[in-house]
Amino acid sequence: MTSRVLLDESVSDPDAGIWFAVPGGFTEVPIDALLAPPSSPEANRLREAIAPLAEAFPDGVTRQQFIAQLAAGQQLLSALREVGTVHCSLGVHRDDTEGSSGGILHSLFTVSWRDIAWSPRSVSAARAVATGDQLSHVEYLDLPSGPASMGETVRTPTPESGLAPTPLLQIYAYLPHPDSTRMAVLMISTTAVGHREQYREILRQIAQLTSFECPLTEA
Repeated sequence: MTSRVLLDESVSDPDAGIWFAVPGGFTEVPIDALLAPPSSPEANRLREAIAPLAEAFPDGVTRQQFIAQLAAGQQLLSALREVGTVHCSLGVHRDDTEGSSGGILHSLFTVSWRDIAWSPRSVSAARAVATGDQLSHVEYLDLPSGPASMGETVRTPTPESGLAPTPLLQIYAYLPHPDSTRMAVLMISTTAVGHREQYREILRQIAQLTSFECPLTEA
């Protein structure tokens, strides 16, 4: 895994409310474009971008499968947006840990907002991990942006879900906003459960670089 850091586009948005950087290997998913209204300019640009790719498929069946997968992805993004997600990135990294086969590791990184009852930020950070769903490896952090906490859990889909019973590691970082009425929740999800230490360090690094004030000067 690489430690090279990339600035998110939010760094140039004065109304973003949160600024952060992610390590190399993460590619942002354009939520706004994928969920744009059908008649909007954004939706038209998306169709124009996808059209050559869809037409390149050798047969209609493959093309329909691609469209169906795109629609499923849009449904997932819509569900994420409903719970306050404002950023989503796909992570693709080569496994360079000692003794590994050098395979490819996949992950999903999201940033979401959560409304909270007012309380001191340190209390909100502690409460987030205390009330989390069976969180383990709990940490309390003193970040440049203020007090925060981290925790993680491993979930396995139930047989009723119809999904493969592959364990999913989810690591959370909770960063209360200075106004103490909302909280930024950073999360990394991956099926590479055996690499939890590496992903934990990635999320800790992102949290360290997260700010509620624009880190760049006007110049």
